[in-house]
Amino acid sequence: MPKLGMQSIRRRQLIDATLEAINEVGMHDATIAQIARRAGVSTGIISHYFQDKNGLLEATMRDITSQLRHAILRRLKALPAACAERRLQAIVDGNFDDSQISPAAMKAWLAFWASSMHQPVLWRLQQVSSRRLLSTIVYEFRRELPRDEAQQAGHGLAALIDGLWLHAALSGKPFEQQRARTLTHHFISQHLPPATD
Repeated sequence: MPKLGMQSIRRRQLIDATLEAINEVGMHDATIAQIARRAGVSTGIISHYFQDKNGLLEATMRDITSQLRHAILRRLKALPAACAERRLQAIVDGNFDDSQISPAAMKAWLAFWASSMHQPVLWRLQQVSSRRLLSTIVYEFRRELPRDEAQQAGHGLAALIDGLWLHAALSGKPFEQQRARTLTHHFISQHLPPATD
């Protein structure tokens, strides 16, 4: 197997093991030794690929934000000529993709949000992810609304997505995708002009 392939497999194992550890013991209590044991590798492998725990956490955060971006883009690419309402709902559905609402992912996001206030690298990653989402939402609203209205609606929908996600994450209960979809659909339809036949 080529070296790059093995490196990719090792990184994936370590990121998955990090998510498992965060899910079970929390980010602060997840040690390099625990993560290495879960991944079935030596602690030296983590140092080789990520330097230290912070490097591994950064890579895990990048992986989760990448999964979010791909979940949204995959849905938008399937709707190239769709109306703004359908594309906005696709963005919502991407945010509530299984990769983002599994217990491990939700705990990891919460831990990263909390840690980003104290770690500049994680803060920048979180800011880039938030700005990208807002920009994508505003772009779709802008197809049917003036700039100021699109900005306002975009901020509102982004806040609603975050609020629904955060409420579910803190409740400890399974994420109610259909309820979230209904609430966001109502918000989107209220802010777009009525469809014309």
